Amino acid sequence: MGGLVPDGRTRARVATMGQPVVSRGRAATPTLGKAMLNKYARAFFTRVLTPFAAFLIRRGVSPDTVTLLGTAGVIAGALVFYPRGEFFWGTIVITLFVFSDLVDGNMARQMGRSSRWGAFLDSTLDRVADGAIFGGFALWYAGKGDDIALCAVSIFCLASGQVVSYTKARGESIGLPVAVNGLVERAERLVISLVAAGLSGLHAFGVPGIDVLLPIALWIVAVGSLVTLIQRVVTVRRESAEAEAEAAAAASQEPTDASRNSEATS
Repeated sequence: MGGLVPDGRTRARVATMGQPVVSRGRAATPTLGKAMLNKYARAFFTRVLTPFAAFLIRRGVSPDTVTLLGTAGVIAGALVFYPRGEFFWGTIVITLFVFSDLVDGNMARQMGRSSRWGAFLDSTLDRVADGAIFGGFALWYAGKGDDIALCAVSIFCLASGQVVSYTKARGESIGLPVAVNGLVERAERLVISLVAAGLSGLHAFGVPGIDVLLPIALWIVAVGSLVTLIQRVVTVRRESAEAEAEAAAAASQEPTDASRNSEATS
């Protein structure tokens, strides 16, 4: 499952939290705050998890196995605890398994592996894990949570997160850089949702009024995801128009160059 802090495994997601890194054209520039958080958090967790990653390597465990187990743990935490309203324990379980992404990346780096398959597997399972988390919220509000509006918001968060990822991947697949990060990307969606869910779960331990945090967080994620989707669609449209204009200009220049060459040889 994709972690909140990327690691050294070359899975094409270093700076974009589950999104493919731009491989050509203009690269999207992260904010200074995000860059600093990524730098120092990654260094800290690398030092902490390196011995554990080395232990798994000695035991013959592969990075892909860790990725699969991490995703399974996130799915279990989300779909077992969240539909029952046990948000605190569900978030604890999910958070523990989220770190599997740092472990598999650390293992791949120690083993000197660079895998396109690993990049594909990570990105695919990220989508599965995200769906389980927001699906767990939706199941709660469709059942004992008894709030059809928040159930719909949860489903919108699930769907919009998938589409936001798809717009970037699809834009890059047709040769566009998609040079925009967006207001709320995968890292922000997970941090906002999981922190709010964990804190809301403290209501079961007698903390009054704190359960309102999850609904607020879901609305924030929903609106932020919609804004991000619009940002990416607008960016792809602009970049597509620019690319087509450049191609047309290059095509119109070719006959002129050809005529000049023929005149020079005559």
